Amino acid sequence: MNDPKTSPAPFRAAVLPGDVEAVRALVAATGYFNDEEVGIAAELVAETLARGDDAGYEYLFAEQDGRVVGYSCYGRIPCSSVSWDLYWIAVHPDQQGTGLGRRLLRETEARVKAAGGLAVYAETSGKAQYASTRGFYEKSGYDTAGVFEDFYAPGDAKYTYCLRLDR
Repeated sequence: MNDPKTSPAPFRAAVLPGDVEAVRALVAATGYFNDEEVGIAAELVAETLARGDDAGYEYLFAEQDGRVVGYSCYGRIPCSSVSWDLYWIAVHPDQQGTGLGRRLLRETEARVKAAGGLAVYAETSGKAQYASTRGFYEKSGYDTAGVFEDFYAPGDAKYTYCLRLDR
């Protein structure tokens, strides 16, 4: 088995049929997402397989030893020519702390910028469990663009982050 600190997982952008279940398993393994969210993550991959580019989602998959160990899902925000959403970014727990999440984020940003994007938006929960996620975005240079109290549930705010790519 490769040491993840010396052998970074390569990225691929093509969506393969096995990715529906790979994403479902990966997102569930993180322990951060509820059943509805896990289903939605897999559903977006399935929609992309069915509709191709018309689905509006783009992906980066990180694989190691033949399994998906991280991924990002992103896309241009409808009705905007320069703003993009980072819909999902997840790293398998056994790969967390290796820098894979940061590499996925930076490569996603680079691809958005190459496509003419000026800003990337990401959202996450205000629950205490998500403090590390909020810290990840903040350490990655994202600014807090908005906080919406009681968005997901009473006491669970939505944090929206933004990274300007034209700075």
